[in-house]
Amino acid sequence: MRIIYMGTPDFAVPALTALAKAGHEIVAAYSQPPRPAGRGKALRPSPVHSQAEQMGIEVRTPLSLKDAEVQAAFAALKPDVAVVAAYGLILPLPILNAPRFGCLNIHASLLPRWRGAAPIQRAILSGDNVSGVTIMDMEAGLDTGPMRAKHVTPIEDKTAGALTEELALAGAELMVEVLDDLAAHPPVPQPEEGVTYASKIDKAESRIDFSRDAHQIERQVRAFNPFPGAFFEYRGERFRILAAHVEEHEGTPGELLDNSLLIGCGHGAIRPTLIQRAGKGAMSPGELLRGYDMPAGSRVDG
Repeated sequence: MRIIYMGTPDFAVPALTALAKAGHEIVAAYSQPPRPAGRGKALRPSPVHSQAEQMGIEVRTPLSLKDAEVQAAFAALKPDVAVVAAYGLILPLPILNAPRFGCLNIHASLLPRWRGAAPIQRAILSGDNVSGVTIMDMEAGLDTGPMRAKHVTPIEDKTAGALTEELALAGAELMVEVLDDLAAHPPVPQPEEGVTYASKIDKAESRIDFSRDAHQIERQVRAFNPFPGAFFEYRGERFRILAAHVEEHEGTPGELLDNSLLIGCGHGAIRPTLIQRAGKGAMSPGELLRGYDMPAGSRVDG
């Protein structure tokens, strides 16, 4: 098939490479424009942009798809289908209607649960047992289109980063399977029951509130690893918890319950197993405490 590929972050790279490997013709890749990054704030192309260029695929980075000239240039490629994965721009109707078979989206949830911007993080935060990917036909509504295929995976103790990588590969494989035989994967309307929305992550959500249950905090740690990182403050310095487990101790929320960084919560306690000081690399609590004093009885601020 003649495919226009539309994606931006690392999550969208595996499907791009899988579709090309499967023999499809990628006539163009659409991605978000390069953004300032790093200390020098030099413009950096997105992961999909970089990968497409390496593959010799034309890359287009419009700021919006609402312009008539941009829409005409899209249609002029005469695509059979557009494949979309975490692109980041709204697709207006002229774009949705241009490909012969429409626009198919790789969405990182089991629709209709977790429509929206941050389905992986919201699934972990909510304590869902399973997650997955859904291949869906796109329409004007937010992730409301009919579904063609699903892949289910247990969440277990995975971080958002690990689950994202897993679902990116699963979504790539599933999209290749669907495009191999569209007739064998007819669109099925989403059920009206079970709809939830995964709102964009606000950085303010990453501050740990130790008055909450320790299990909720442990999920917060996993949901915000690698970004933006769940954190607390101690003596005015910020510490990100990258991994932790729950222990059945009780104590005052925010109090260090021993000399090995066990922190009291509203119910239970949380013990970081991987932690990061501002401006430093990740380390174990033992490595941190060899050069930094955080004695039992001290308090940390969420």
